[in-house]
Amino acid sequence: MEFRLLTENEIRIWYETELTCTFIPQECKPLDDIFRLIAENRYEIWGLFDGAALLGYACLWKSPHLALVLLDYLGVTALRRNAGLGGEILRRLQAQGRPLVTESELPVEGDSAEENAIRTRRIAFYARHGFTAAYPMATCGMAWQAMVHAPEMALVEVMAQHKALYGPARTDVVVPLGEGERPAMPYWMEAKRT
Repeated sequence: MEFRLLTENEIRIWYETELTCTFIPQECKPLDDIFRLIAENRYEIWGLFDGAALLGYACLWKSPHLALVLLDYLGVTALRRNAGLGGEILRRLQAQGRPLVTESELPVEGDSAEENAIRTRRIAFYARHGFTAAYPMATCGMAWQAMVHAPEMALVEVMAQHKALYGPARTDVVVPLGEGERPAMPYWMEAKRT
């Protein structure tokens, strides 16, 4: 297996066949934004490949001014799930030596027991792979559990860098999320409402 950055063409295919098919619309950053961040050297899309076949992927949001890196999306292609590939991708990312934060959706009061069990299982997946549950936060109109793999960083610094990665324009991002706060929708969803 090879772990490498995706090419521009591979990113376009990944966006159409993986990201928009796996994540709900409010979670799917616009492709133009992804390419802009890549051009600014602020985003990386890594793929785990078997030959030319994409097995799984990890998207990293970074800044030249910050040590912390946000694991923005992690996924394994549908036919290859539940075979340990997600954990393999995490091991390869951790081997890069960068402090990581990721966001795993929190259970939602009043939602189905099945959906909440999936949310709880995802949080446990990150915990099994060395991430620590740190604080609740919000983005994309949803509440998340921030999971951290940053042994050298103080929590207050993790939170400050986590928010800074998104930048001030992302008013839907709240780090940390206070009790009773309601997450706002991301700008690409707000634009669709008007």
